[in-house]
Amino acid sequence: MRNAHLQQAAAALCVALAAAVPVQGTQGPPADQPSELKSLTIEQLMDIDVTSVSRRSEPVSGAAAAITVITGEDVRRSGANNLPDALRITAGLEVAQSNGNTWAISSRGFNTTTANKLLVLIDGRSIYTPLFSGVFWDVQDVMLEDIDRIEIIRGPGATLWGANAVNGVINILTKSARDTQGRLATAGGGTEERGFGSFRQGGKMGEGTAYRAYGKYSYRDSLALANGDSARDPLRRGQAGFRLDREDSGHGGFTFQGDAANLLGRWTHTYASNAGSDLQIYYDYTHRQIPRWFEEHRHTLDVDYQHRQPVGARQDLVWGAGYRVTHDQVGNSPGVAFLPDSVTENLFSAFAQDEIALPSHLRLTVGSKFEHNRWTGFEVQPSVRFAWVPDDRRTLWAAISRAVRTPTRFDEDIVIYTSGVPILEGSSGFKSEALLAYELGYRVQPRTGLVIALAAFYNAYDDLRSYEPAAPPAVFPYHFANKLKGETWGLEGRVSWQAASWWRLHAEYAYFDKDLSFDPGSYDPTAGNLEGNDPRNRAVLRSQMDLPRRFEFDGTLRYVSRLPAPVVPAYTELDLRLGWQASDRLELSLVGQNLLHARHPEFGPPTPLREEVQRGAYGKVTWRF
Repeated sequence: MRNAHLQQAAAALCVALAAAVPVQGTQGPPADQPSELKSLTIEQLMDIDVTSVSRRSEPVSGAAAAITVITGEDVRRSGANNLPDALRITAGLEVAQSNGNTWAISSRGFNTTTANKLLVLIDGRSIYTPLFSGVFWDVQDVMLEDIDRIEIIRGPGATLWGANAVNGVINILTKSARDTQGRLATAGGGTEERGFGSFRQGGKMGEGTAYRAYGKYSYRDSLALANGDSARDPLRRGQAGFRLDREDSGHGGFTFQGDAANLLGRWTHTYASNAGSDLQIYYDYTHRQIPRWFEEHRHTLDVDYQHRQPVGARQDLVWGAGYRVTHDQVGNSPGVAFLPDSVTENLFSAFAQDEIALPSHLRLTVGSKFEHNRWTGFEVQPSVRFAWVPDDRRTLWAAISRAVRTPTRFDEDIVIYTSGVPILEGSSGFKSEALLAYELGYRVQPRTGLVIALAAFYNAYDDLRSYEPAAPPAVFPYHFANKLKGETWGLEGRVSWQAASWWRLHAEYAYFDKDLSFDPGSYDPTAGNLEGNDPRNRAVLRSQMDLPRRFEFDGTLRYVSRLPAPVVPAYTELDLRLGWQASDRLELSLVGQNLLHARHPEFGPPTPLREEVQRGAYGKVTWRF
């Protein structure tokens, strides 16, 4: 109920902003019309500034990390209608839908519906839950037309972003309100995407201040069971939000934004072209209820400060500190309980990273994150990165990093019952899971219109979660322990090619393998299978064509190899989109998803109740006015 009241209040605020502030500067094509991003060449796309690697702006081409950038234009032309589907267009992530409102999303392995080694941010706000260190993807419902880019770091990002940035970081960045002026409305529907619509209004509030306010609703049909019956788990979502951006005469600015039950403020000040400070504060309220299982109310307050300052002519220092407090109240059930049912957690953090320019076009980047948490106390997460950048066409990089996944309420406080008897209990002595990662990458532009990026990695994990009987050889109850360790390795490649002025191709491939083993004295019967179910091979081929008379024809072909335990068969699927820019203001599109099969499974055990993704098609109208 409280969550509903907050959503209504946010919607009322959006309506009030839209009604109270006159729209200015809407003559001519809107600022975010698709043609602006369509005009970017392959070279310009590689020069897009990203911030997730070093917490400062740097071009993709020179970043010393395995990074993929999905632009807002890529999202539009993919035909995706939600964030998980937008993330499917890169082979660097494993994205699998388990049921109508649950996805398993991970980078470099250990994929489950409660994947806990991937940090996800929206405009700098962490959206992972301290309940299990994962993401409830069904409630992440940003307006896709407002996405500027999605930065995906494959590999540890803990030196800058902290615990749980173990196997990767996804940073979803939305456009400034200055770039979303005017009005935009969308509407559509089809076989699986049964109905959806959104409205956004942007304008100015005095000199230097821009705003936008939006509201959206979507209804997605249920998945199918293996026998073809409906799983009866449709996903209905509604959300509203706003954003204000103010520039301070080139010396920084201020952002204030909110969506449903969160508010975020960010202040930036620039002292010189390469020096400045950022202060970010956000409050987040979440309410999660799974009938017959548990209910969670959570309040989070986060404060983060960072400063960038050159040191001499060859060093660029970034440092910062943060504090986060989160309080939860869990409603338990006869089957699942968190004991105690309410906990307040405090997280203190600081980081420093120095980039040093060396002779012979070399860069050395060293840094570490320092954190103190409720569960394990003090944690240190350092990294060392080298990059050789002889020119703007080649980058060779290598990295060694340490990252940890800190314990959660799930690891320490959960109790699962069957007929009133506990069968699984958390452990108060649970330790942080630790990773030592080795990476090597090469990025090259051998000719105009062609970019190739390669990366290899080897990861060594220790103290992974295991399931141990309390008093062997008795079976129940099981307790969580840290007696599992593992090694993973893989190769990743990406080719972007401007085949013609009207045709662009992207091809990606990812190979992954792992070896898990238990410490002496472990009685875990799971063989480590509960900690992830990962395909060995993934591949994506994307094509974007600009046809005569302002038509667009786009396709995404995806291949995912067999999942081993539990077994999910390999599958290949195809998404197609036909779009027509009827004018600078009106866009019509027809999208077909999962066209090669009537339905196919992506995750879960092979039982009659396993849910399967179905073939679908929908139409969409986008009007800018």
